[in-house]
Amino acid sequence: MDEFLIQNPIAFVVVAGILGGLVGSFLNVVIYRLPVMIKGDWQNQCYEFLNEYESRNDDNRLINPNSDQSKFNLVVPRSRCQKCKKQLTALDNIPIFSYLFLKGKCRYCSTTISARYPLIEILSALLTAFAAYHFQYGLHFLMIALLSWGLIALSMIDYDHKILPDSIVLSLIWIGLLYSPYNPIKEVTPITSLIGAAAGYLILWIVANSFKLITGKDGMGNGDFKLLAVFGAWLGWMILPLIIVLSSFVGALIGIGLIIFKGRDRNNPIPFGPYLAIAGLISVYWGADMINGYLNYSGIV
Repeated sequence: MDEFLIQNPIAFVVVAGILGGLVGSFLNVVIYRLPVMIKGDWQNQCYEFLNEYESRNDDNRLINPNSDQSKFNLVVPRSRCQKCKKQLTALDNIPIFSYLFLKGKCRYCSTTISARYPLIEILSALLTAFAAYHFQYGLHFLMIALLSWGLIALSMIDYDHKILPDSIVLSLIWIGLLYSPYNPIKEVTPITSLIGAAAGYLILWIVANSFKLITGKDGMGNGDFKLLAVFGAWLGWMILPLIIVLSSFVGALIGIGLIIFKGRDRNNPIPFGPYLAIAGLISVYWGADMINGYLNYSGIV
């Protein structure tokens, strides 16, 4: 099978796209359930600290962690319709095709299913297929696909809840650091990766705390510091200025668009994580070319 995929790059891209769609289906679970789990843990910790437990059913769990009904994670309970609570079968969960076959409605109660579910599956499939096309068969393709999947989950969770879960962000930092000796990007070594992770965190930490000192307001969350550290670990410290510039540019464009076309209150905070993720992915594929192009254009080299 490996030999076939190596010799047939088109087949490899197709297989990668299918894999990405399947992972995208799981990412939908992560995006919905992980914030519920995190907030449930926060509540349980508060009640444990106060030594005051109360039963409150929310998403099939209880605040009291000693209750069997408090089991709610990425595996259990099985997926179900959020309206009629009917348990979904395997046929209801085939990425993209189930949504099309069911015409975007629940099989049991005909409640409209959000189009975001198949869109995330499509996005995951496209990013995975593009990684396969760009990097071809090998370990680096798999690592970039893994990074892409993590960024999809982080972006959507940050968009919905304005949090970037440590369980994903810190895992990506460690994976980037451990992968650095094998990373084919010539600028990435264990030293540049380690410096990149530290510098990525410190740069935004300094920016955020300077902003708070001047304005008295929080302008950025701790999760954003860690997300930039992810790219420092994966791509080295040299790429960080480009990612900061790109994420600011993307954020400004989208932010202005939301204000103009959707009437969004400019005082309402916009999560920065998705913009960092977009800028980071752009840098994964074209960062070195963009930096070299700028240096050549400016006459520095």
